[in-house]
Amino acid sequence: MRIFGSILILQLIFCSVAVAQEPYKTQRKAYGAPDLEGIWTNITATPLQRPPAFDSLTTTEVQAAEFERASVDSFLNDNKDGVGGRQSEWWEVGQQMTRINGEIRTSVIVDPANGRMPYTAAGQAMLEARMKAEDGNFDGPEVRPPDERCLVGGSGTTGAPIFTARYNGQYQIIQSPDVVVIAIENGGQIRMIRLREDRHPPPDVRLWMGHSIGRWEGDTLVVETTNFMPGDGLKHPQPIFITDRAKITERFTRISPTAISYQYSVEDPDLFSQTWRGEQLFSATANRMFEYACHEGNYAMPNILRGARHRESTARAK
Repeated sequence: MRIFGSILILQLIFCSVAVAQEPYKTQRKAYGAPDLEGIWTNITATPLQRPPAFDSLTTTEVQAAEFERASVDSFLNDNKDGVGGRQSEWWEVGQQMTRINGEIRTSVIVDPANGRMPYTAAGQAMLEARMKAEDGNFDGPEVRPPDERCLVGGSGTTGAPIFTARYNGQYQIIQSPDVVVIAIENGGQIRMIRLREDRHPPPDVRLWMGHSIGRWEGDTLVVETTNFMPGDGLKHPQPIFITDRAKITERFTRISPTAISYQYSVEDPDLFSQTWRGEQLFSATANRMFEYACHEGNYAMPNILRGARHRESTARAK
């Protein structure tokens, strides 16, 4: 009887393990495609590039807790304006580092192994020149960054790849047999991923956020984006710079009822010594999408330019 009971217990244990290890069964739309719909956020304490505090892709719970605490403290203490500053009013900060397959990730970049963007010397010079061109130049609206002009969202949240937002970092995915739409809270942009197309426009056709075509590979949505607008190359505040000849490939895979695995690769031989790759998660959220009250030509831009003219006038008077 004891032997029978032991066998029964072992069978129950093995069954429980089998159930626990059973992979997520992707839910599908009525037309057969995997269901990615919902409202998602990618906020995380894990930075794009690996900080000096870490020397490998993964870390321990103790080290992660220390980094998370220091990140939040640094973020809040950076508020030089006091009560009502940008941190306390609308910026968001990730409370936890990203955990993938039980590993705590120290950077979104997984390749190269050092977790850093592999700029060539020429690429680094192009990045610095672009940043310098925007820094302190208020001659007119055309020279200001596109996110400042409300043409795209800030923090590199629009287009491809999708980076972690500093605020308004939510995305709503809507699907049909012909297109996957990503509604982006930051900037209020709508990104269209075309599923019935297999080629991009001619190279001289450039679009904000680029031109995206997608296909299903099993349960994964694979998206290729090219034809980037030159003015949308610099992504604040990473900073990452891509040229209008870049090609970015993204992979969206629903891995649980509350998570999407997001992987991407960036090819841009004009800037980088190799293709580099990133990996992070989109998590389901019960939050609502809110209107992003920003449009080209709104009050902010005239006031920015008016402030620059006043500064110039003051300098001439002195």
